[in-house]
Amino acid sequence: MARYDYRCTACNTVFEVEHGMTEHPEISCPKCGQPATKVFSASGIKFEGSGFYNTDQRGGGSSTAATSGTSDSSSSPSESHSCDNCPHKAN
Repeated sequence: MARYDYRCTACNTVFEVEHGMTEHPEISCPKCGQPATKVFSASGIKFEGSGFYNTDQRGGGSSTAATSGTSDSSSSPSESHSCDNCPHKAN
């Protein structure tokens, strides 16, 4: 169950209602009984600190063979990859 804020269309009272995320019930104001609409607001989640940016994931250099300039001489790209099932293969 999730909690949602609703605002009365008549008296502007804001109140909280708990219901499932897939439910869309018609909500009435507990104060005056008039229809209410869901209040949308910014999320309360705040991402701070290191680890939330792509540049924070690695320490300067790359360890992959493709970007470091080294290659494995035991297998060439044509031996290790087949385009038989690739989506870019021409039909």
